[in-house]
Amino acid sequence: MPLIDMPAFAGDLLEEFETRQTARVNTPVIQPAEPFLDMAGEDLRRRIFLTESETGASLCLRPEFTIPVCLRHIETATGTPRRYSYLGEVFRQRREGSHEFYQAGIEDLGESDTAAADARAIGDAMGILGRLIPGRTLALTLGDQAVFEAVVKALGLPLGWQKRLIHAFGDMAHLEALLDRLARPQPVTGLDPQIATLLASGEEDELVARIDRTMQETGYSTNASRSPIEIARRLKDKRALAETRLDGGALLLLREFLTLRLPLADASSALAGFADAAGLDLDPALARFDARLAALTESGLDLSGMTYRAAFGRPLDYYTGLVFEVTETGSSAVLAGGGRFDRLLTLLGATDRIPAVGFALWLDRIEQARDQG
Repeated sequence: MPLIDMPAFAGDLLEEFETRQTARVNTPVIQPAEPFLDMAGEDLRRRIFLTESETGASLCLRPEFTIPVCLRHIETATGTPRRYSYLGEVFRQRREGSHEFYQAGIEDLGESDTAAADARAIGDAMGILGRLIPGRTLALTLGDQAVFEAVVKALGLPLGWQKRLIHAFGDMAHLEALLDRLARPQPVTGLDPQIATLLASGEEDELVARIDRTMQETGYSTNASRSPIEIARRLKDKRALAETRLDGGALLLLREFLTLRLPLADASSALAGFADAAGLDLDPALARFDARLAALTESGLDLSGMTYRAAFGRPLDYYTGLVFEVTETGSSAVLAGGGRFDRLLTLLGATDRIPAVGFALWLDRIEQARDQG
């Protein structure tokens, strides 16, 4: 039995889901932990309640619904496009509030018109909140991971650095630390002096032989998961990344991009102007951004309360494009949040690429907002 009560407005919420032509699904409270540990992101990973099965398999209490809904979709071999809704308990450690709380949301899987699906997700989130807390002024903050990735790739950084920066998107403190390292690279420390010398010389064969001898002498080779040549190449990659220095002009461009914050209606022209001034080819990412903005406008949504922030992301690793959060104007409490996760279903085992977008509603925060009204 649940230890907390279902929100009093649950009936209104379910009516909204039915009106929006979603299929309501539930998923087991006990979930395999691996997908969350691999794909959900560090912020969620450290909040999960873990346990084990009798066979030693790693399990967890359901910390969110997106991954379980996607796994269920794959397991049931349901065709797309498909719109799912959910309402149930999730379990994760939080700085404030109960570790067990109700969450609801919609996952939109397989819609090929991604701009229209993005606009619909935002419209659904805003529309449902409009019913649950009527008369309130809502504010939406929007970011786009795909635009950030395009900027990073256009700067010509090594692939390893691109992955580091993209992984840190949305965590400004982490991004700033990485940018500082790019401005002032530090040599790799703690290496055996002979290995460090061989790394610097570029003599890979001698480096591999030295690593092999060390592994044999220490007995490490018996249980090693990587071969000497793999270790050598990882060390070379680590050294190259540690010594990478981003050109001062490129560093300024990246910092300038991350400071962009403006009304969403003005974002397309500002991003195009930034790309032109910086000499960066961002055309594919900006075309998708423009298409989404056009879809939002065509849907009749009021853009005046929507803000674009270039540095805005959400603390889940599976997002690939649009990310957004909705608050009540003047409050920092996130009432709804979501985004696009086009790679997630493939990573979870789907044989075909399935574009996807969705959002979650924080029902305890909505309940507090209703009580304060």
